Amino acid sequence: MALSIGIVGLPNVGKSTLFNALTRAQNADAANYPFCTIEPNKAVVPVPDARLYQLAEIVNPKKIEPAVIEFFDIAGLVKGASKGEGLGNKFLGNIRQTSVIVHVVRCFEDENVVHVDGAPDPARDVEVIETELVLADLEQLERKIERLEKQIKFDKKLQHTLDLGLKLRDFLNQGRPVSGFPENDSDLFRDFVKEMCFITSKKVIFAANVDEDGLVGDNKYVNVLEDIARQRGSDVVRICAKIEEEMVDMSDQDRNEILESMGVHECGLEKVIHKSYDSLGLMSYFTAGPKEVRAWTIQKGWTAPQAAGVIHTDFERGFIRAEVIPYDTYIECKGESGAKAAGKLEVKGKNYVMNDGDVVHFLFNV
Repeated sequence: MALSIGIVGLPNVGKSTLFNALTRAQNADAANYPFCTIEPNKAVVPVPDARLYQLAEIVNPKKIEPAVIEFFDIAGLVKGASKGEGLGNKFLGNIRQTSVIVHVVRCFEDENVVHVDGAPDPARDVEVIETELVLADLEQLERKIERLEKQIKFDKKLQHTLDLGLKLRDFLNQGRPVSGFPENDSDLFRDFVKEMCFITSKKVIFAANVDEDGLVGDNKYVNVLEDIARQRGSDVVRICAKIEEEMVDMSDQDRNEILESMGVHECGLEKVIHKSYDSLGLMSYFTAGPKEVRAWTIQKGWTAPQAAGVIHTDFERGFIRAEVIPYDTYIECKGESGAKAAGKLEVKGKNYVMNDGDVVHFLFNV
């Protein structure tokens, strides 16, 4: 289950620069004027996980396969985007299928970098984007309601769905996101949201794009953004997109040395991934053998058969048992043979709940 992240924000707040930095791929134009990005950018990025390489040192596989994340960067949204202003509204469909929204907010002053509204103001800038996303969802919902009103003449079972749609429309008309809808604890609501792919139903991470001096310490713009995030139950990560982009071609060692000299211990990609995994309740387990060492992304709380199904549906359908070694034990025992010899390889059945970092061998029969 690949994680997908959509990047949104006003024009010229550093979205494309951040995209280049996060994906380490210079395929998104970044320039000092609004609407530089006119087509959606997409990149598939490996998830950094040092544990993979520790396992590989023991197993010596032919290849290493990390988990991956898809990033989508769309044109900047402006006030009135839902009515056709700007370019970003044309590409909202590209982020409807994503799991998480990273909302980039400019949190630095620089008279040489144009701001679409004159100067940074996180509260105003966030409100503009959130309003346009709500209006985009509302427009989509209106079309769905029109279809339901026609279909219900022939299928009365759709009445409950229509009633839900009408209630949700009233809620969105108040400028509130789908994620805040109070009647959200029903299968009908969950199925409806899944079908509609509402943008405002998704988890949001705010990326405070700061200058070099703003990476640590007090920053009035970041303070405002953190207050906004707390009200919404969201997280904030500080990122200097310009510095991150400048480090794209550096080695991991050089990049880490620069970040540590600034008092920062994670690059922007790692910050965003960790927050995304936490917000969605995701974790990784590993398979390790001579052909490959591989990371697999699953939901926390999944059982062994569900985890096996990520590899192949046959693994879940014909699940027999799982041979499990915790990551730390695997490293300590220097591999599967050592763990077996120490009596630390555990055989688990269908009810076993997976732990982050489990090294697993599944047995199945179809």
